[in-house]
Amino acid sequence: MNRRGFLASTALLPSAFVQASQQITHVDTIQTGSPLKSSVVKLEGLPAVGDSPGAKARVHFNGPTLQLAALASGVVTLEPGSRPHPPHRHPEEELVIVTAGTGEIVVDGVTTQVGPGDMMYSEANVLHGITNTGSTLMTFYFTKILAKNA
Repeated sequence: MNRRGFLASTALLPSAFVQASQQITHVDTIQTGSPLKSSVVKLEGLPAVGDSPGAKARVHFNGPTLQLAALASGVVTLEPGSRPHPPHRHPEEELVIVTAGTGEIVVDGVTTQVGPGDMMYSEANVLHGITNTGSTLMTFYFTKILAKNA
C-alpha cells in the first residue's frame, strides 16, 4: 500500500473515505543509506516538499543514525485554513513544536488549541494531525524517530 492509501485508510471518519489521490505534504523517514553525521543544516536553500495546498515542508535531516533506524526533522509552514494531510498514524514517534501562528492539534481523538511554544508528542501508531485555524501563517518544527527493531 502506498503512503497516500495508508493515510486515507487510517484517518478519522469521514476522512477515512478521502480518495487516495488527495494531495498531501508528508515526510517519510528514510531507513537506508549511511548514518547521519553531526552537522548543521541551514534553512536557506532547502527545497519545499509536498503538494498539499498551503503546506510546505523543508527537511533538515532524514536517515538512519548509529542508534536509530530513522530520524527525520524539519519545518513546516501552513497557510490559514490548511493542513499538511488528514489525521494519520505511522510507526515513528513524533514531536511537533509550534513556533508561529495558531491552530489545533488532534492526538488520539483529543483536539487542543495551540500557539507558539506549544509542543505535541505522539507515540507510534497514535492518530494525530495539525491544522492552521488562525488568520496568519503557522510554523512548526517536527522530529520523527524510529527505533531499531521497532
